[in-house]
Amino acid sequence: MTLIKSISGIRGTIGGSAGQGLNPLDIVKFTSAYATLIRKTTTVNSNKIVVGRDARISGEMVKNVVCGTLMGMGFDVVNIGLASTPTTELAVTMEGACGGIILTASHNPKQWNALKLLNEKGEFLNAEEGNEVLRIAEAEAFEYADIDHLGSYREDNTYNEKHIDSVLALKLVDVEAIRKANFKVAIDCVNSVGGVVLPQLLERLGVAKVEKLYCEPTGHFQHNPEPLEKNLGDIMGLMAKGGYDVAFVVDPDVDRLAMICEDGTMYGEEYTLVTVADYVLKHTPGNTVSNLSSTRALRDVTRQYGCTYNAAAVGEVNVVTKMKETGAVIGGEGNGGVIYPESHYGRDALVGIALFLSHLAHEGKKVSELRASYPPYFIAKNRIDLTPETDVDAILAKVKELYKDEEINDIDGVKIDFPDKWVHLRKSNTEPIIRVYSEASTMEAADEIGQKVMDVVYSLAK
Repeated sequence: MTLIKSISGIRGTIGGSAGQGLNPLDIVKFTSAYATLIRKTTTVNSNKIVVGRDARISGEMVKNVVCGTLMGMGFDVVNIGLASTPTTELAVTMEGACGGIILTASHNPKQWNALKLLNEKGEFLNAEEGNEVLRIAEAEAFEYADIDHLGSYREDNTYNEKHIDSVLALKLVDVEAIRKANFKVAIDCVNSVGGVVLPQLLERLGVAKVEKLYCEPTGHFQHNPEPLEKNLGDIMGLMAKGGYDVAFVVDPDVDRLAMICEDGTMYGEEYTLVTVADYVLKHTPGNTVSNLSSTRALRDVTRQYGCTYNAAAVGEVNVVTKMKETGAVIGGEGNGGVIYPESHYGRDALVGIALFLSHLAHEGKKVSELRASYPPYFIAKNRIDLTPETDVDAILAKVKELYKDEEINDIDGVKIDFPDKWVHLRKSNTEPIIRVYSEASTMEAADEIGQKVMDVVYSLAK
């Protein structure tokens, strides 16, 4: 049984003894700590906290514990039911709430669940706030409300519809063009909340036909829920038979978007953001942001429009901070996460789908042709296993010194930018490993440069 406490929330496998898994005692402790932080820091005149959840089997149990605890802390709970992460983020601001909790373990398998914690803007807590929640939980420094100040509870199941309304209201979402294009679309929603909201979205966008795969929100995921090629054989097979223009695949909480071309080949999740950014920049030129481990193609496309690309440390909260700093018009992460500030500062697959289909309708190309129009890059992902005694920071400092003649970025580990490729080394926060991402114009070249730098690290670790 596993329980991981971090600045971004608490996640774990269901069951086990206290402190050993995600069980009711730990859920109460962490929820109480979060409520204590919100009480101290909120600036809105509200006593509401929004709770939304994905379709995990454990979701009902976790929701009951979280909602009861928040009421016990004196907060008024607005339970929005089965809702995506971006839907819950939007609900916080639409409700004028002082925070929100999303019950989802994102792309983790079904035995996992988690509490993702939001501030009054419907955005994830920053590192300082996350650390304070951990401190309060550890010290059990919380106090529950007396009988006259217990919170209230209500359910509101209208937020999926409100989310879709907000997507359709975006200036760059061209429903008329999508309707005229007569698109036939397949979707794989891995038996979670995407199966509730995506068919409604596509219908309202005017998509002619939708083929649904694993759209029943049972929480019994039909395949590994991370939307990577190795897990998507069923929908790739469906697409390979022909008859559909594009397939959309989401993870259980619908903040990541992967796509499959009309011929059954993967579009490449790194290129979800690149493509949407191309469309946004065409109509509203401005800066872009992604994290250090995302494809260089976004930088290339941004520069084609005479605009500036900036890299952020890995993690959605870091990308959002950099986007606000630089006034970016579009940003996100290479895992299929699109952040469009015109909507809200959170990764949102619904926004990604609507903007992508608008772009596709305007371009009049096949999806595979659209993909071929972007700079071709390949990313290799590796890891270096170390002993707990290894001084990772010292090794990274030596790597930085060795490659000082190249362009170096050290805001998050060490990224070495060569003229035609890059390597990014990052220390894991949870285990004694270094993650090694490398990108080049062929997979062989990406593997080669990654391996070369890994060999340097191994020699330094001796």
